[in-house]
Amino acid sequence: MRQIPMTRSCPFSPPDGAADEAFGKVRLDTGDEVWYATSHDLVRRLFADTRFSSEVEGGQQGVPLYEAPPPPGMFVQMDPPRHTRIRRMLTGRFTLQRMNRLRPRIEQIIADQLDHVEKQPRPVDLVEHFALPVPTLVICELLGVPYADRENFQIASVRLLDTNLDIETATAALEDFGVYLTELVAAKRARPGEGLLDDLLAGTDLTDEEVAGVAVLLLIAGHETSASVLGVGTLLLLQRPDQLALLRDEPEVAKTAADEMLRYLSVVDTLMFRRASQDLELGGVTIPEGDFLTVSLAAANRDPSLCENPDVLDLARPRTHHLAFGFGPHQCLGQNLARMELEIAFPALLRRLPGLRLAVPLEEVPKRVGMLVYGVDRLEVTW
Repeated sequence: MRQIPMTRSCPFSPPDGAADEAFGKVRLDTGDEVWYATSHDLVRRLFADTRFSSEVEGGQQGVPLYEAPPPPGMFVQMDPPRHTRIRRMLTGRFTLQRMNRLRPRIEQIIADQLDHVEKQPRPVDLVEHFALPVPTLVICELLGVPYADRENFQIASVRLLDTNLDIETATAALEDFGVYLTELVAAKRARPGEGLLDDLLAGTDLTDEEVAGVAVLLLIAGHETSASVLGVGTLLLLQRPDQLALLRDEPEVAKTAADEMLRYLSVVDTLMFRRASQDLELGGVTIPEGDFLTVSLAAANRDPSLCENPDVLDLARPRTHHLAFGFGPHQCLGQNLARMELEIAFPALLRRLPGLRLAVPLEEVPKRVGMLVYGVDRLEVTW
């Protein structure tokens, strides 16, 4: 039985061999054997059917898969009705209308960060000075988390997404992160401020522990994925000068470019596990109760049934039904925010820094190997 594909010989393509089989079994590094769906149709069906339970822990950092109740507030690992209860409290706070109200502030954050980039000696690490700070600043302001505390969750998120870490190190990182957020929530309970976490404490029946759990998810998901797309996406554009010029010079393209970049890169590939809560059928195969399943979003987003020439980056392509944000009840809450950040950030970067180019050869750009969110660790550029 083959190992689950993780290695990308091309930095902009799905893991090698991910799409070799639409549905079959693979082995994880933990030794677990899981069903592995890679076609667009099967992934959508899997995510839409809540009989494939989300109440699964493990699958990375040496943790075998097993059934376990999720921690308080960790609604991504819950099934209805527990998932529905928490998700409903958050959905209205991430609508497109609410995100559009943030647009002027996001534009200001990006402009200020580009001012900062221009003041740095060249070459500049675009990850450190732009790709990572922009979504971090946005999510901190949205949640009401002090930006000065960003090191607490940036370090924790890197450790928690590293598949090469041992269980003791990963557990310690999560515990330290939990202590920080518990103290933050307690402080907000005592002295309410402005931000989504404050709103949850004041306007819902969530406990402090549940709010802290929600904060873990939103902080990590709210900056890691967008930062990764900004970093590796800029690297991609520097290899596709025709697409770079299109995005820089055609304002209308920015509205479709974010989704095409998300589809094409699929920085989150294999992260979500499901468990069959009963004998279930998928892809013409009976999945026995208790069996675990996972997917390749990168392969599903390159499925020829999704769009024409899926292996071609076309920033003017009409929006597809890609799966970069997942699908079904657990589809990413922050997708409107992520789209907006990318829609604003890429054109602003390219217009502010004409002549932007790599300062090192492509093969010397360090890739994030063994991480559950793909990207680049550094991106040295000049202009």
